[in-house]
Amino acid sequence: MTVDEILEERLAAGAPAVAHGGLPRTLTGWLTTTDHKAIGIAYAVTSLVFLVIGGVLAGIIRAELAAPGLQIVNEATYNSVFTIHGSVMVFLFAVPFGFALANYLVPLQIGAPDLAFPRLNALSYWLYLFGGAIMLLGFLSNGGAAAFGWFAYPPLSGPTGSPGLGADLWIVSIILTGTSGTLSAINIIATVSMMRAPGMTLFRMPILTWNLLLTNFMVLLAFPVLTGALFMLEADRRFGTHFFDPTSGGSPILWQHLFWFFGHPEVYIVALPFFGVVSEIFPVFARRPIFGYKGLVLATLAITALSTSVWAHHMFVTGQVVLPFFAATSFLIAVPTGVKVFNWIGTMWTGALRFEPPLLFALGFLVTFVGGGLTGVMLASPSLDFHLSDTYFVVAHFHYVMGGTVVFALFAAIYFWWPKVTGRLLSRRLGTIQFVLLMVGFNMTFFVMHLLGRDGMPRRVADYAEIDGFAGMNMIATVGSVILALSIVPFVMAVVRSLRSPPTAGADPWEANSLEWATTSPPPAHNFTWLPPIRSERPVFDMRWIDRPDVAAPGARDAWIARRDSDAHWTPPAGSGGADGADRQTPSGGAGGDDGRGGGGRL
Repeated sequence: MTVDEILEERLAAGAPAVAHGGLPRTLTGWLTTTDHKAIGIAYAVTSLVFLVIGGVLAGIIRAELAAPGLQIVNEATYNSVFTIHGSVMVFLFAVPFGFALANYLVPLQIGAPDLAFPRLNALSYWLYLFGGAIMLLGFLSNGGAAAFGWFAYPPLSGPTGSPGLGADLWIVSIILTGTSGTLSAINIIATVSMMRAPGMTLFRMPILTWNLLLTNFMVLLAFPVLTGALFMLEADRRFGTHFFDPTSGGSPILWQHLFWFFGHPEVYIVALPFFGVVSEIFPVFARRPIFGYKGLVLATLAITALSTSVWAHHMFVTGQVVLPFFAATSFLIAVPTGVKVFNWIGTMWTGALRFEPPLLFALGFLVTFVGGGLTGVMLASPSLDFHLSDTYFVVAHFHYVMGGTVVFALFAAIYFWWPKVTGRLLSRRLGTIQFVLLMVGFNMTFFVMHLLGRDGMPRRVADYAEIDGFAGMNMIATVGSVILALSIVPFVMAVVRSLRSPPTAGADPWEANSLEWATTSPPPAHNFTWLPPIRSERPVFDMRWIDRPDVAAPGARDAWIARRDSDAHWTPPAGSGGADGADRQTPSGGAGGDDGRGGGGRL
C-alpha cells in the first residue's frame, strides 16, 4: 500500500481529517509565526538569498582575476569584496541552511508537533536576519565594508589596521548570527532529547537527525568561543583594551587560537547536516537500507569528538603550535570521515539505483567531497602546508570541502524534500540539466586553482603580473564561474514551473523511509494526526510493507520476482517500492536487529 492509501484508510476508519499545509497565509502571519515549518522555510529562503549575494561577490572576484591588471575594482574594494564574500558564504549561507533543515525536518522525523521552544526559534531567525543585514550595511559606511578576510586576523582587524565603521558592523553581525546559532542549538538538542515519538529510540532516529543533533552539540562548543573573542576584539577597537595588541602585551596568536577553535569545528558544523542529507537520499534511490547504520552514527560521534582537536593545523606556519600532535589529529579525523564514504558507496553497491535529480546531486556531493578530502590530507602534513599555505591551493581545497559539497548536497535536499514542503515535484529534466552545468562549472572553476596554488599564486591579491604565468588558468576559472552561475537558471525555471502546477506529488512520492513521509504534503499545522508503529529506523518503509500481505506471505515474494524477470513490461503493484527494489528490501529491514514486533522505549 502507498502512504496515501494508508492515510485514506485511516481517515475512513475515523481518524481526524487533515488540513493540508499549516503555513501562514498573510505577511503578518509570516512575520509573527512560531511554526517550525514556516521558520525552516524562512531560514532556507534567506540563506539562498545570501547565496546569491555571495555568488555576485564571487563573480566580481573572478572578473577581477580573469587577466593581469585591475579590471573593475581597486585593491581596497577587492579586499572588502573577498572578505564579505567569505563571511556571507560561511556565516549567512552554509550554516543557516543547516538550521533550515533542522527546523523543518527534525520534528517531522522524530514525530514531534514542533520544536521545544517555538518563540526562541523565531527569535533565533530574526537575530540571524538582522545580523546578515548589518554585515552588508558595511558597504554603505564611511571607509567601506570590512576588508580583513573572514577570519579577521589582528592587527589587520584592530583599530589601526581597520579604523572604519565597516569592521565594527562586521563584528556586531557575527555576534548576532553566532548568538542565533547558539539559541537554535539549545532548541534542537532539547527537542531531540525530550520530544521523540513512542518507539523512536536513539538508534531508530534517521541519520539526518543524528547528524543535526551532533552538529548542534558542536555549535554549543564552538560558537560561544567565537562570540567571546569578538567581544574582546571590539573592546580592543573601541574601549582601549589590548587583548590582541602585541605592542602592549597582547597576542595576535591568541586570536588565531580562539578563532580556529571555532573555525575547524565550523567545517563539520557546515558539513554534518549535508552528510545527513545524502545519508537519507542514497538508501531511497538505491532501494535498500543504509549500509552500516550504527557505523555511520559512531563515525559521526568520532568526528564530533575529534573536531575540537585539530584547529591548529590552520596555524602550522606560525611556528607556535605542536606540529606532530595537530598533524596526527588532522590525519586521524579523516578515518571516520572515510568510514562514511564507504558506507555511502556500500549502500549503492548492490542497490537498484534510480538516477533522479536528488541522487545525481548526492553523487556530485560524494565526488567533490572526496576530492576535497584528499587535498585536506595533503595540507595536514606540515611539510607540504609550509609551501601551500596562503596560496590558491588552499582556496581550492576549502571550496571543494565547504563549497561544492554544500551546494551539491543542498540541491539534493531541495529536490528531495520539495514535494514534502509544497506537494509538488520539481522537473527531472531541468534538474538533470542543472546538475550537469553545476558539475562542469564547479570543477572548471576550482580544480585549476590547485594548479595555481602549486605554481605559487598567493590568495587575497587583486592583481598579478603577466610574467607570473597565471593568466591562462585564471581565465579558465572565470569561464567556469560563468557556467556555474548559469546552473541556477534551470533551477529557477523548475521552481516557477512547479509552483504553477497542481499539488500532485502525494505524501510519499519517492517511497522513502523516514517519518516525515508518513504525513501529508505539505504537513498539517501540528504535523501528524496519526503515527505508524516505529519498529526500526525506517518506519514508513515498514508501514508500506507490513500492509502488503501478498508480498509478506511465504513464497509470494519469489513468485513476484520471477514474474518481473519474465516480463520486461511488467510493473509492480502500487506502493511496492519499485520494480527494481522488490528483491532488495524486506519488511522491518532496519539496523539494530529489531524483530518487527514494535514498541520500545527511549534510550
